[in-house]
Amino acid sequence: MKLLIESPTWLGDAVMASGAIEKLLEYFKPEKSILFGSFVSTELFKEKFDEVIVDDRRHRFKQFFKLPKVDLFISFRGSLYSKVIKLKARRGFTFDNKYSGHMVEKYSKYVNKIIKENKIYPPKLDFKPFEFVKPTIGINPGATYGSAKRWYPEKFAEVGNYFKDYKLIIFGGPGEEEIAKDIEKNLNHPDFLNLCGRLSIKELCEYIGGLKLFITNDSGPMHIAAVYNVPIVAIFGPTDYKETSPWSKNYKIVTKNLECAPCKKRECPIKTHECMKSIKADEVIEAAKELLIKNEK
Repeated sequence: MKLLIESPTWLGDAVMASGAIEKLLEYFKPEKSILFGSFVSTELFKEKFDEVIVDDRRHRFKQFFKLPKVDLFISFRGSLYSKVIKLKARRGFTFDNKYSGHMVEKYSKYVNKIIKENKIYPPKLDFKPFEFVKPTIGINPGATYGSAKRWYPEKFAEVGNYFKDYKLIIFGGPGEEEIAKDIEKNLNHPDFLNLCGRLSIKELCEYIGGLKLFITNDSGPMHIAAVYNVPIVAIFGPTDYKETSPWSKNYKIVTKNLECAPCKKRECPIKTHECMKSIKADEVIEAAKELLIKNEK
């Protein structure tokens, strides 16, 4: 059997779907497995598949005709293009966000419907955590989905400055370098490293996996940290933490639960960004201290 799986587009969604994707490979044991998806998502899983095809968003019409015909197509997206790709398969499924609960539960319910089981498939990554010489805290000021999810660089710097006994690493993806530089300008820390935009997906997982603590917006790297049970302070504003909180028990959420939240918009629709502006550095520091104490026991 030839199996084609389309992964979620965003890094965080792909991480949350990782256990479900692995379950499909284990269940069907295809003669040939093909992965299709965005560059960041395929980087997570490429070692598990026989063939990887990166979504060419600029030339999708041309790419469609080059996609192989398969026996089974399973997409973790519900886009129109995913429904078109299904025409390449004898049998196909596309994801529907009608399922309730956390995204890990939604992806699990989707796979259970296909394979007729009733289990939850926790996220799983195979990259080995990096071993830091000195206890290290990571801060992640970016969020690829949009500016509404981002807490402020000067506040991240204030938090970073508090933890001077730890090595500090600034994380972030391509296009977020200016945000990381703004943090650097406000840092007064004896031992920090800016790795924003400099890591592969594999390296990102390895470095995050070795941290003592991760302070982050709702983002893909947040979900990576959860897989490795790294203590997480997750800063939530416009997104719904009930759906996308870290799939872990080792985290604290800092949020304000305003009436306008969760709006789930890329940019603040009322132009105040109060859900993030109202979160103080002291609140994040306190949550971080509690997690560090808890994990030292």
